[in-house]
Amino acid sequence: MLLSGARVSVTFMRLTASTLLIASMLAAGTAPAETIRMTIASSHTTGLPWVGVMHTLVVPEANRRLEAMGSPHRIRWTETYGGSLYKFENTLEAVEIGLTDMGWVGTLWELSKMPLQNVTYYTPFATDDYHMIYEIMNDLHAQVPVMTEAWTAQNQHFLGGSSIDTYHLMTNFPVRTVEDLRGRKILAPGPTATWLEGTGAVAVEGGLTTYYTQIQTGVADGVLTILSGAAPYRIHEVAKYITLVGIGGQLTGAMSINLRKWDSLPDDVKDVLTELGPEYSKGVADEIAARYARGLASMQADGAQVYELPVEEKLKWLNGLPNIAGQWAGATEERGIPAREVLRIYMDTVRSRGGTPLRNWDTESD
Repeated sequence: MLLSGARVSVTFMRLTASTLLIASMLAAGTAPAETIRMTIASSHTTGLPWVGVMHTLVVPEANRRLEAMGSPHRIRWTETYGGSLYKFENTLEAVEIGLTDMGWVGTLWELSKMPLQNVTYYTPFATDDYHMIYEIMNDLHAQVPVMTEAWTAQNQHFLGGSSIDTYHLMTNFPVRTVEDLRGRKILAPGPTATWLEGTGAVAVEGGLTTYYTQIQTGVADGVLTILSGAAPYRIHEVAKYITLVGIGGQLTGAMSINLRKWDSLPDDVKDVLTELGPEYSKGVADEIAARYARGLASMQADGAQVYELPVEEKLKWLNGLPNIAGQWAGATEERGIPAREVLRIYMDTVRSRGGTPLRNWDTESD
């Protein structure tokens, strides 16, 4: 009986303490934290900047800011990265159907559903400045309603774009001229396939998570890729020849949130996530800046051979391309989407910010 009474006494004291804590919080004008459950996910690992920054910035900072502003709300995050929920081909659909509440969407694989988000891919050799690119593309989302409407149509709310470093070639054979690509199978996902037109190479679909195996098994002879992404996946082990081409930085995707989930959130949580959107964009670009040179150096240390394509060969490649921007804009306009306006604003802004495109895609006729 004594033991039972002691237990009752302890339980009573705990309940009393909890009651006093709640009462003191209410007296101070605050309330116990209200938990909002959120899943955040990606098809890629945190080893890549556009995923890693969600983990290192967005997840911890959201609750820090909610607490600092005196909000009663807290997010209980479930983080699921590395493709355990879905693969790279399904990033858009995963957020759309609520398989994850929030995550990184690869717009480069969504040429039909997200055409305007791919304007950078149809303007190669425009700029290598990926900080400039995310700033321009985030501004375009704010200025051109149809940009955000594309996300709404997929049951999503856009938070912030993710840009990437300039594309180069990685192959299992040396490339010294554009002619060396003739007849070769080159991995070029989504719109990057258009960059091979006129080179004689055959474009093969793939993604960072599949490149290694595709080259290793002979499905492809090489890849057009970013060095910040190639190093973590050790693509240089199967494609040791790195040819620096500088096709340009790109907007490859964005962090978005399921629209139904977004609409259900309290205003203060929406405010924090909205604030974190452009900070996510900057964080990705800053992380890429830190990783680019480091990644190239590490691959060289492992035996990769680096060669910079001469300017005359780069211009031969560029001038051999058809008017891919004009073709894209024309086809997209036929669907009632203002691609020419977005193309003009994008190229004008690149130039006004000091960029020097090697080809003025917006001034060419179809």
